[in-house]
Amino acid sequence: MSQHLDELEAQSIFIIREAYAKFKRLGMLWSIGKDSTVMFWLVRKAFLGHCRIPLIHIDTTFKIPEMIAFRDRFVKELNIPIVIGKNEAALREGMNFERGRLECCTALKTNALQQVIQAHSFQAIMLGIRRDEEGTRAKERYFSPRTKDFEWDFKEQPPELWNQFQSDYPADIHVRVHPLLQWTEINIWEYVQRENIPVIDLYFAKNGRRYRSLGCAPCTGSIESNASSVTEIIEELKRSKLSERAGRAQDQADSHAMQKLRVKGYM
Repeated sequence: MSQHLDELEAQSIFIIREAYAKFKRLGMLWSIGKDSTVMFWLVRKAFLGHCRIPLIHIDTTFKIPEMIAFRDRFVKELNIPIVIGKNEAALREGMNFERGRLECCTALKTNALQQVIQAHSFQAIMLGIRRDEEGTRAKERYFSPRTKDFEWDFKEQPPELWNQFQSDYPADIHVRVHPLLQWTEINIWEYVQRENIPVIDLYFAKNGRRYRSLGCAPCTGSIESNASSVTEIIEELKRSKLSERAGRAQDQADSHAMQKLRVKGYM
């Protein structure tokens, strides 16, 4: 296990450093979840303990309250630069999940992220997505170009063979960088355990339930579980046949929900 984690770590750090070298304006999307927190940890390792890439958090105002408290405490304790994005216009107009899960995600997540990218002139954004998490993400590349409108053409992605990545793009092309694509959910938790990475306690069981995936409160359900430590979570995952995103309502709203969202620029 340790050797495999070392290999995953080394490849991810290589991708992070490559992105930092190629893109003058680079941001790092942080959902407050386990994957993007591991990505942040790898960024610090890549730069000898320093965080040279600003965190970006998209605040829909509907996040589970504990997530926001963890965010504020985390960035304060570690003195991390963070950009918080909100689609204020959509919120003023009353956008919420009752208008449709996909419509709400598009307005409060996708459009909010696009506003941040434009406001801060980010040429590239790093995200902590994994191929094993959801079918659409399995189609991704480590360096994935988007159109000028941030749209993703999953049928026209550059080949990435033998660890050769296309990372040279014109300044007007927006790029999504995915350092964790090759990781699995169990790898993430094994690395959290090995590195003693602080993660939000919503992942740990209380009264027989815990969160396996985190998002907005109205759209994220907990699962039955007695796993109250990282070791117990790893053992539980080895036995589980339940999808990681089984508790995410937007995934249930449409059989192709995530692909429809991600084509239009979703995380």
